[in-house]
Amino acid sequence: MTKPLTLALAMTCVLLWTVPSSARMAPKRTVLANGLVLLTSEQRALPMVCIELLIEAGSRYEATNRAGLANLAAKLLTYGTARRNGVQIGETLDFVGASLETEAGADTATVRMTILKKDLITGLDLLGEILTSSTFPPAEIERQKQAVIAAIRAKEEDPSAVAQKTFAAALFPDSPYGRPVEGTETSVKALDQKTLKEFFARYYRPNRSILSVVGDISEAETVKALNQAWRSWSKGEPSTPPSAPTKIGAAQVLRINKEITQANIVLGHVGVPRNHPDYYAIQVMNYILGGGGFSSRAMDSIRNERGLAYSVYSYFGAEKSHGYFEFVMQTKNDTAQEAVRLAQEEIHKMREEPVTDQELNDAKNYLTGSFPLRFDTNQKVASFLAQVEFFQLGLDYPDRYNEFIGKVTRADVQRVARQHLHPDKIVTVIVGNGKNSALK
Repeated sequence: MTKPLTLALAMTCVLLWTVPSSARMAPKRTVLANGLVLLTSEQRALPMVCIELLIEAGSRYEATNRAGLANLAAKLLTYGTARRNGVQIGETLDFVGASLETEAGADTATVRMTILKKDLITGLDLLGEILTSSTFPPAEIERQKQAVIAAIRAKEEDPSAVAQKTFAAALFPDSPYGRPVEGTETSVKALDQKTLKEFFARYYRPNRSILSVVGDISEAETVKALNQAWRSWSKGEPSTPPSAPTKIGAAQVLRINKEITQANIVLGHVGVPRNHPDYYAIQVMNYILGGGGFSSRAMDSIRNERGLAYSVYSYFGAEKSHGYFEFVMQTKNDTAQEAVRLAQEEIHKMREEPVTDQELNDAKNYLTGSFPLRFDTNQKVASFLAQVEFFQLGLDYPDRYNEFIGKVTRADVQRVARQHLHPDKIVTVIVGNGKNSALK
């Protein structure tokens, strides 16, 4: 059951921002002596603090035969330190009504905390313990391994997850970006305390980390508190820029049989990294193609006109080192091939048929109008600032975003469609009932 104080703390993170700009956030950046990059945004409206810590300790740093190591390490951070066991850590958090979450992705591990200002020192002390002296108790390792394996098995029963996993593996073979962060049953079973401790000692270091602190505290107060609470967190091996996958999968069609009524379809190809100069024009183009919900060409053609699919969307994911394009649909088994044909047709049309002024204006208005929702709460601001630093966008990025989108022209949209949509390189994954002749 959620404790009243914890629930109240969570509600304080829903503080709406009326002026969505860097001036309203007033972000400040400093680098501490141990190499930690600190971002702060002083917001005095409520007596609470939201913290987000990004650590370059994601799954790209693990060996193939140790897939799932980064994920398991992140999950176990709160299950024991040199001073406290997992129960005591939980009791400390409950006593002050704080929330603490940990997770890992491909590039980074993330630690999030929300806590009342009056208890911040307690929270920072606890985080300091976790970051310097996590012990990875064997009993907890086994429990968490079983939980991860159960989650892996559950995903194997989810056709959407199977389609995404198969698509990533086909597009980025032999790459950490092509395998699940959770790893496999075999790789997870092989993980042990020694391996976890080695990974933790090597990668959980301040000079590989970005800390974002938002709330009822100034930059000076934050620096002082961190220098005290995290004084034993020392520098380690420096971070290295992520490398793009060296091998890209060839165009192909992969069919996976499952006795389900709806075929789950993912088709796409490689994209561009986040720092690519065409990034903003691509976002406008994709909104028109399939990213704009009911306003998109794909939705209009495949769902509204033909009624083949309830859910249709396209997406350009842009990571630090690489990117990918996906066109995702669900449809009946017997209309799967037709839906794929129509998706490919829309991709061709996007390349060949210029967008209208109305399409361009609608896309730009939506992208600029919805942008402030990315940081309309203190927790979102903490996450937003950490991501801005990770992608090296600059703290004035919120003020420049509208300009980036506003500069996109109809000619830009058609140019990037021709340059970054590749009908001849599409990887197609269909997860559906193979007994239906349409899927054979």
